Order: sequence, then structure tokens, then C-alpha cells
Amino acid sequence: MFCGIDLGSRSVKVVVMNESGVQSSEIFETVQFYRKYGKPTPEGLVVDFNAGGMGEFSGVVATGYGRNTINIKDATVIAELKAHTVGAIWQTGLRDFTLLDLGGQDSKVIKVRKGRMVDFATNDKCAASTGRYLENMATVLGISLEELSGYQENPVELSATCAIFGESELIGRIVEGYSVPELGAGVNYTIFKRIKPMLTSLASETIIFTGGVALGKGIGQMIRAELGVQVVVPTYPQLNGAIGCAVHGREKRG
Repeated sequence: MFCGIDLGSRSVKVVVMNESGVQSSEIFETVQFYRKYGKPTPEGLVVDFNAGGMGEFSGVVATGYGRNTINIKDATVIAELKAHTVGAIWQTGLRDFTLLDLGGQDSKVIKVRKGRMVDFATNDKCAASTGRYLENMATVLGISLEELSGYQENPVELSATCAIFGESELIGRIVEGYSVPELGAGVNYTIFKRIKPMLTSLASETIIFTGGVALGKGIGQMIRAELGVQVVVPTYPQLNGAIGCAVHGREKRG
């Protein structure tokens, strides 16, 4: 068994794989994960799966936001871009594509040719093109993130480029009497507008869409309609980075 861990800012994804594929997976809130598996030491917090009861593995590979600050016992650490690229290739079988990953606090676009990353762009400076932004906007609208992610028709124009100002603008549109579907579509379209330059500069005929945001249809449909590309959402969009880690560990063990 091989274990892959994606230490995200909002959640931690854990995948256990063998030669046949994914055997089990779990998604934790980040604080919940560290409380369950973390062990304070003089050198800092150490994650010990044996102590937490998860079991023993042939290899543990980690990536993500916390990979350089948290010590995972006996783990190999790899870069996020590599983990997500490997995960996307394994999940789809494609070797020429552009990968879009919308995470909790950043967005990544990776251009892949012949199974190798050839260019990339990231946005981690502003929350306005991330899952956290969508969570906040769903709260303002009083709906679930799942409901928000499905809206795509007749988007209301939202022009604010900052997540904080965006909330104020959305409240203003609510007061003007727009419907929830129109407002939700407007929110999703603001995400598309912010990632469009990265997708255009790293263009491919196929976009592999990962991250929790990919579970909803709205943004994927906007990308498909506006850019005229094929959008592929793999079976485990949220787990892509963790899968890439586990696959990397399996391949290195040969």
C-alpha cells in the first residue's frame, strides 16, 4: 500500500493506493487532521500515522500547503505542481492537456505536453479566484456551496476584483432584486474571468479541471462555452494531488 497526502490550507486529503488503484480515501478539515494524527515534539508538530491507527505503508508521499512546515514521519515530500500533474495523468490517461486546479486559497494552471509539465501559472495573492471566495459568497446568498456551484445562466455583472469588495457588491445586487440563480451565476463568472488569462496563455484543446470547485458544473460549463475546449473532470477531482503523491511513491518503489 502507498499513501499520498495533500496538506491543503483548508483541508487535508489522504489516499491509500495499491497496484489496482485507489483503495480508500478521506478528507479532513486541516485542524481536525492535525488533532487526530499530530504529535507535538521539540522540533514541532509531527504526523505519525502509526500512532493515529491508520496503519503502515510501503511509502508515504506528501505535498501541499503544509508540506514544508509539518514533519510527516518517514514521508517523501514533492512539489504541488508535480503531484497534481502526475495525478491528472493517472486519472485520465491523457498526456497533452492544461490542468486547472482551483483550491481553497489558490488556483493553479499547468500546461502538460507528452506527460511533462512545460509551463505553469499560479494565483495565490488574492482569494477572489479560489474556493474560499465561493464559500464566502454562498454564505452571503444563504445557499450551500453545492447549490452555488451549479448556477451558470444569465450571470449578473460583478466587477469588483477583490474578495472583500466583491461581497459588498453582491449584497448591492441582492438589494437590486436579482434572483439567486442570476447572482450565483455572476459569482461563478467572476471566477472564470480571473482564471481566463491563465487558461488562454497556457491553452490546450483539453482542460482537466480539479479541486473541490470542479464538483459543480457551473464554472466548467463556462470554460467549455467561452473557450471552446473540452473540459474533463476526473473521478476524484478533490483528491488529485494526493493521488499524484501515491502514484509517485508507487512508481519510485518500482
